[in-house]
Amino acid sequence: ALLTLSLLLSSRHCEAEELPIVDRAGLNYQSQVYNESTGDVYYPEGPLLPCRLLPPDLVKCNPPLDLKGNVSLKDSLGHGCTKWGGQSYHKVEHTKLQCFALQDIECYGNRTFLRGRAPCLKYSGHYFLTTLLYSVFLGFLAIDRFCLGHTGAAIGKMLCLGGFGIWWIVDIILLCTGSLRPADESSWMPYY
Repeated sequence: ALLTLSLLLSSRHCEAEELPIVDRAGLNYQSQVYNESTGDVYYPEGPLLPCRLLPPDLVKCNPPLDLKGNVSLKDSLGHGCTKWGGQSYHKVEHTKLQCFALQDIECYGNRTFLRGRAPCLKYSGHYFLTTLLYSVFLGFLAIDRFCLGHTGAAIGKMLCLGGFGIWWIVDIILLCTGSLRPADESSWMPYY
């Protein structure tokens, strides 16, 4: 009896007005239909979000752009890093990232946009704790300076066995105060 009733209800439902089917085979979603430059009007009650409002899982962002100190280029582009790193949060430059919606994601507007506030930090594999341990235990052999890329100072420190102990202690103090950093101006790797 329940089966008969469900069949009757489903057959009545089939008699209802059918929704029109839109053929989208010839449309290019990436550039033509959902791009602001085509002049299409954004319909806020529609299913499409503006691309710049997509959640982070549906967006890929490029790393910060290295402008090599060119401030005028940063002003014209609106994003990029003129300097890298810093001793504290307030001394680190921040920039917007150039992001784009993933390929199969449908959204309205320009698929490439600026988003966020990312720190201008670059990492090259230098860990502070490892370097400090090198300095404490092998500093008289200048392993810490070699590790950081200060080769000239490392050879001098190694030849005089850590400056007869004085250079060894000074480097530990310089590391702890943040004055001795990697030679390539990269930041310390974070521990997660």
